[in-house]
Amino acid sequence: MTIANVTQAAVRDVESIAADPAQIWTRYGEHVIAAALNVVAAALILIVGLWVSSWAANAMRKLARTHPRIDDTLAAFFSWIVRYGLMGFVAIAVLNRFGVATTSIVAVVGAGALAIGLALQGTLSNVAAGVMLILFRPYRLGDYVELAGRTGTVEDVNLFTTELTTPQNLRIIMPNGLAWGAPMVNYTAHPRRRLDLEFGVAYDTDIDRAIAIVQEVLAAEEHILDEPAPQVNVSALGDFAVTLMVRAWVKTRDHLEMRYAVTKHVKQAFDLHGIVIPFPTNVNYELRGEPPGSPLPLEVAKKPKAGDVRGD
Repeated sequence: MTIANVTQAAVRDVESIAADPAQIWTRYGEHVIAAALNVVAAALILIVGLWVSSWAANAMRKLARTHPRIDDTLAAFFSWIVRYGLMGFVAIAVLNRFGVATTSIVAVVGAGALAIGLALQGTLSNVAAGVMLILFRPYRLGDYVELAGRTGTVEDVNLFTTELTTPQNLRIIMPNGLAWGAPMVNYTAHPRRRLDLEFGVAYDTDIDRAIAIVQEVLAAEEHILDEPAPQVNVSALGDFAVTLMVRAWVKTRDHLEMRYAVTKHVKQAFDLHGIVIPFPTNVNYELRGEPPGSPLPLEVAKKPKAGDVRGD
């Protein structure tokens, strides 16, 4: 069929309709009704689908909040997945009412999602790690932690990053993938912590007396817990000192204060009782009259011993 034939057929249809306008409904009425029904059905699907997706999202949010390990951030994330997942099905159903081949659209969307996932795999890994952190709660807001070699107080945990504030008041924003992929140390996870300190005393010190002095210092500290009882023991015999190991339990919030206080008070008690804390010393000899780089003299004058008889 040529273009001329199509044009002539269209002209004849127009002339026929102009002669008898009732033919419009006869020819196209069925198609108009079918199209109108599809529009109404699509509108109903859209309205009902949006309402169902909104209701399901809110229900998911409320359900997630009842779980002790899920906070508002993760609840909002689950709610977002439910809402837009249902809206995607609603969009496919609406397009299907108009005869659109949704199979090809789903394939294209899937391929696009795969491409985006590959391009944003680092970001998506942070999101996955964020979900795990929020779900399993290895640390909470206000905890003092060590993450990937960085220490600080947890200020915020979201789906992408964990924010820390260091004792120097520096702000550290760490990707969740890095935090989840390395060993985590939570210093404030438990209400009590053990305080470990070491003190060195000279070898001629009365060890029992030194231990008793340290125990008296610990007993005088009001923040040292009675149970478990503090322990003071000899832990090592070093090159120039006997090492005393102190182990005492404190409340977590008092740990740093007690570390400083016990160290100070033990030093003061040792000074008061004349107990020496030894330390290595260096002796420097200055040779005068020798050029730089000269070897040290090999001969040392021998002092006469008591009782030696010296002949003239």
